[in-house]
Parts: sequence; C-alpha cells; structure tokens
Amino acid sequence: MTSFPAQARRVRDSTLAPQRRLSALRECTQHCAPYGFRATWHHLVVSACIPRKPVDDPDALVRAVDELQRVRDVVLPRAHEYARLRRREKLDGQRGKRSSPPWYSLGWSDIAYCPDPEHHPTAPLDTVVRAVLDRQAAGVNSDTHCLACGKERPRPGRACPTCGVHPAGLGARWYGGG
Repeated sequence: MTSFPAQARRVRDSTLAPQRRLSALRECTQHCAPYGFRATWHHLVVSACIPRKPVDDPDALVRAVDELQRVRDVVLPRAHEYARLRRREKLDGQRGKRSSPPWYSLGWSDIAYCPDPEHHPTAPLDTVVRAVLDRQAAGVNSDTHCLACGKERPRPGRACPTCGVHPAGLGARWYGGG
C-alpha cells in the first residue's frame, strides 16, 4: 500500500487512464475512510457524482480526492499535536496508556463509522469530521448525543437514525451495527 499523497497525485494525473485513476482513488479511500471504507466510498460516489464509467467524467475523481484531502487537513494537525503531547508526557515519565482519540485507527475509520454503507451523513466529509472531533474534545457524551449531527440519540448504543453514525465506531461491526 502506498501513501495517500502518492495515490492522490495519480488521481489528479490526467495523463493516466481513468481506470487507473479510479484505482488510485480507491487506495486513497483506504487511507482516509472516516465512515468506514464502504460508507466513505458511497459518500464519495454520491457527492462527487462519480459515474459508473470514470471516462465519462474524470474530473469527478479529482472532486472526490479533494474532499478526502480536506479531511486530512482537519485530522493531521490534531494527530501531530497528539503525537507531540505524547512525546512530552513520555519524557515526563507518563508512559501509561491513555484512551486513543477517535481518529487513531487504520484509515481513520473510527471517526464517524457508519455500519450501513448507504446511510451516512450528507454533509461534506470534512464538516462531519470536524464536528465529531470538536464535540468529542468538548466532552459530549456519545451515548446520549450523536457526535456527527449533534442530535439526541433515542436509543443509546445504536446507530444514529438521522445520520447513521454508530457511537461504538468500527466495533459496531461486532455487535450488529444497528
């Protein structure tokens, strides 16, 4: 698996065949999938209007990778700050494991995991990710309120009926998701 920036360059490279660019976008989505891969992919297909045949609208691939890049622009500064804080804590002798932030997962799939790939927030990815991270930092209880849309959860421990985000993150796959 290559890096997100390398694959994003391939998506934006108009000299490559559209199928290769689509494959590079898929790889980018594996690196940055805040709703989980399947729901993030569905969101990108819908929001960027990616046609079944990428040759019909190759610019759609660029729109999709740009949306993923905006998510990275939200998460990466927080990840760098977290790493800086952990280094300082370790130098001070605080080596105990602390709870991991929601973006601390492969592909950042725990930020706003949606067990149903077709039921996810409709807002731009970066807007949802920023809202989730801000609400989590503010101490909003994810059992009573959805961190993505902010609405009260009528059934704690279940996916939000409004936006589809599950409070258990990727762990929702192991207990039914629903």
